Amino acid sequence: MTSNEDILRALGRVEGRLTGIEENVSLLRNEVSDEKENAHESRAVIHRRLDEQGKQINFLDKAVEIRTGVDVQVREELKAIKETVQKNHETIQPTLEEWKRLKTLGYGISGLIAFAGLTVGGTIAYASDGAVAWLRHWLKIN
Repeated sequence: MTSNEDILRALGRVEGRLTGIEENVSLLRNEVSDEKENAHESRAVIHRRLDEQGKQINFLDKAVEIRTGVDVQVREELKAIKETVQKNHETIQPTLEEWKRLKTLGYGISGLIAFAGLTVGGTIAYASDGAVAWLRHWLKIN
């Protein structure tokens, strides 16, 4: 049979072990709560990043839509400008042809004036020899 002292000693050992187990459970709870907090913070950061990426994607979608609209508008304006330039070119074409004709006529007239000037200059040079001889004869200079 066991005595009361043996029973109390056994109860003391059990109580000591229970205290150790309680401390271990408390440490485990602290570690798990720290991990839960870290996991919560990590998920919050991930959600924040996802929200930011969603906003950036939305912004980029809007930018693409705006640029696409601007692209279409610019193409339409370029098409209208091209049509206007073509109409203006067709309207001005007879005037340009007339200008080219007048320019060619001007070159021809300039050439004739130059040829006439050379002819007159040559005639004057040829006649000047005769004029000098006649002037010496008239003034009686030998």
